[in-house]
Amino acid sequence: MIKRLLAALGLLTCIMAGYVFIARPYQLHWGATAEEQSADMPGDELVAEPDFFATRAITIAGTPEDIWPWLIQMGYNRAGFYGYDILENLGSDRGLHSAKRILPQYQEFQVGDAVPISSVHEMKFYAIEPNEYLIWSGTDDEGSFLWALQPVDATHTRLISRIRWSYDWSQPQSLGLTLFTEFTDHLAVREILRGVKGRVEGSNESMARQNAEFALFVVAALVFLVSLVLLLFRPLNWPRWLAGLGAGVAWLVTWYAPVALWVGVVITLLAFFGLLRTHQMRAHLKRDAATDDSPDVPEVAPENTPRRSSDSV
Repeated sequence: MIKRLLAALGLLTCIMAGYVFIARPYQLHWGATAEEQSADMPGDELVAEPDFFATRAITIAGTPEDIWPWLIQMGYNRAGFYGYDILENLGSDRGLHSAKRILPQYQEFQVGDAVPISSVHEMKFYAIEPNEYLIWSGTDDEGSFLWALQPVDATHTRLISRIRWSYDWSQPQSLGLTLFTEFTDHLAVREILRGVKGRVEGSNESMARQNAEFALFVVAALVFLVSLVLLLFRPLNWPRWLAGLGAGVAWLVTWYAPVALWVGVVITLLAFFGLLRTHQMRAHLKRDAATDDSPDVPEVAPENTPRRSSDSV
């Protein structure tokens, strides 16, 4: 069991190294220029030395005035978040679908007003500068979530998202939120940016595609988790460890690399069949071993029985 545990830890270490040194730097700066990443922005003062510091951006064919109404109305039980609705709007009184039009009833908010994030969690408006930026913060001003609009020219605007957050490891109940922020925030924010862009430009992504992409993320993660479980509870061998490594790489690529949906599907299927193949190989080896260990039974030649001659009459 010790060897299996070490093998699983070794695999997890390899994949986490790939996340820390390759995937994480990319996902923290998705779409943002070097200038946007290093620029001082409103809300930075809330967390001087954040554990999680992400600046992401997208260019939208529209003016700040076109984009602002879509930003201010975001929220659970409001307009939604324009992302993976099947998760983000689950249980919402407004239904699963995020708004595809501007909702007048959610256009006027004041600093200090609540921003519902889910049925059990909310933030608040820390700052509001119409057509320039808005900032969400924790209810005790811990952390900042900035949405900023910076014109590029007369018809294009950069929508910039910046998150500065500090993890509180002394609160076990916040571990789930910490892990969610670290590993899945990129998926959510990236889709929100795309969702705002699609609504402003009139090219909304279908919910069917969003659900397919979300399902792929779940399956890729499950395949990797299964590979770790197999290392812990099944006989240890190199093919199984390498199949687990492939499953981990598939998870990283599917979640964090800029690949098309079909590419992610192919990579995840290859990882799954790799795990399945190692299981089949083990079964074949067991059958072969059982066959080799069975005692040889000598072949018995048929006994030649002399034919009795018939009595002569």
